[in-house]
Amino acid sequence: MNKNTPRSHHSILLLTVASLLLVGCQTAYYNAMEKFGVHKRDLLVQRVEAARDNQEEAKEQFKSALERFSSVVNFDGGELQQKYDQLSAELDKSESNAEDVRDSIKSVEDVSQALFAEWETELNTYSDQKMRSISERKLKETQQQYTKLIAAMKRAEQKIEPVLTIFRDQVMFLKHNLNAQAISSLQGELVKVESNVDSLIKEMEASIKEADSFIGSMNKE
Repeated sequence: MNKNTPRSHHSILLLTVASLLLVGCQTAYYNAMEKFGVHKRDLLVQRVEAARDNQEEAKEQFKSALERFSSVVNFDGGELQQKYDQLSAELDKSESNAEDVRDSIKSVEDVSQALFAEWETELNTYSDQKMRSISERKLKETQQQYTKLIAAMKRAEQKIEPVLTIFRDQVMFLKHNLNAQAISSLQGELVKVESNVDSLIKEMEASIKEADSFIGSMNKE
């Protein structure tokens, strides 16, 4: 018998319990907010707005990081340690913005799942079939718009890590090779960095546009 089996089962049990507690906490939170007149629909709009704003901030930060990397690569004299410190600080800010983007997308997903599940359930409580039909059609329209939105957000999110990976490599390289020759050797990387950042910014702008469209459609009703 595998000696690790009991421990594995224990770990799975803990994860299951933690997941149930999280779901329970979210449900309690949504219920509490509804008592104050803030429904899941309102929360979804608020979280999409927050996700959009986080992506806008991340977009600007990655632009700033690219500019800093370009200035380091095109180093023409000065304090090398200062250049490294500036680039390292840009990486830290980019990492933080990336985490904000990931968290806000997860937050959007959480409340959307709760909203759509509730909406589906409530369809079965209608006695008036015409009202039920209208509500069901609106649910499908909203789900279609949401699917486009979350897909755009995920595409942008997937572009973040490749950019961060490149920046991490450059910062680590400079940390251990802080000299003019090392910086000169990074010049060939600039085109690749620019390409990755440009691709990321393009996807973020598309995601921001989808968020604005989604928010607009939700606020019209």
